[in-house]
Amino acid sequence: MRKYFAIVPLVALFAGCSTLDAINPFAGKGPKMAELKPFKASVEARVIWRESVGKAETYAFTPAVNGASVYAAGGDGSLMRLDDGKVVWKVNAGQPLSAGVGSDGTLVAVGSPKGDLLVFSAADGKLAWKAKATSEILAPPAVGEGLVIVRSGDNRLAAYDATDGKRKWVYQRPAPALALRVTSPPVIDGKYVFAGFPGGKLIAVSLANGAVVWEGTVALPKGTTELERVADITSSPVVVGRTICAVAFQGRVACFDLGSGNLVWARDMSSAVGLAADARYVFVTDEKSAVHALDLASGASLWKQDALSLRRVSAPLLRRGLVVVADVQGVVHFLNREDGAFAARVNTDGNPVVAPMQALGRNVLVQTNKGGLFAIEAE
Repeated sequence: MRKYFAIVPLVALFAGCSTLDAINPFAGKGPKMAELKPFKASVEARVIWRESVGKAETYAFTPAVNGASVYAAGGDGSLMRLDDGKVVWKVNAGQPLSAGVGSDGTLVAVGSPKGDLLVFSAADGKLAWKAKATSEILAPPAVGEGLVIVRSGDNRLAAYDATDGKRKWVYQRPAPALALRVTSPPVIDGKYVFAGFPGGKLIAVSLANGAVVWEGTVALPKGTTELERVADITSSPVVVGRTICAVAFQGRVACFDLGSGNLVWARDMSSAVGLAADARYVFVTDEKSAVHALDLASGASLWKQDALSLRRVSAPLLRRGLVVVADVQGVVHFLNREDGAFAARVNTDGNPVVAPMQALGRNVLVQTNKGGLFAIEAE
């Protein structure tokens, strides 16, 4: 029987604990998270609007952004659209939710613990259609190219017609005996959809028919026990030009040629929360909450910021020449892109930020575990 570990709140735990302590709920006292030290801010950061949606409960909810519109969901079934911080509509899905949100600006997609895929109109919040996945949905659906792509808990990718919800194809990959439950959405780019899987594999799948185009090895399981051999990709890959990069827990960060899947470079690094990249750099938050800057072309280390040690730091986000991360106390940190120095800091509602932050124009959108939505400007 395949066994899964819950990713929430394990995402936060993995970012702030040793491997064994992260997984073991009975682990004893260990190192304490770093205290925040004062610094001289080099940029001004402030909350420009805030709102509240339902609590995440035991799940992770990532808001979706399309232009000035924000779509957000909560565990109690709440789903809302905001334009420039003002509520346009708010509905209830009629059942608890476990994943969201995916949107292309026309449709809004969420998922439930029972495997229900619910798709709403972005214009008015009315239910457009619903379909059944093969298992619980923990990752926000990906919406694009006339399809809604769902990653279910049994390691299946399924594509549904965006018009009527008819299932077009299903891709399934075998999983190891022990794996992490994944909350990261698949990524649509051009004619392909990319997703990471247990065992450290990054897969490119054809949107047309669900066939595998290429398979890349981000990490190889190591060790003698099932626990030691967990090497799963739990965060979304990132596409930059003709390169796609991904990182695995207890594994490596690796970049591949987007078209062929050929490995460009790889280096040992463990992360369960993810990475970001631009035309020059790859930024990774490791399992001890240190933020690393690597050269996109070679993987060479450029800088490391470890003053947030064990604060369960989120995946990075890039805005306005800054690297943005958030922590277990809901504090959003802005780092200088070139050297990793602290540039600004903003408090939210004091609750963990588990879901990836999103770009909102030139600003940053944060959703906390309590359901707080914060748009933050830094300049």
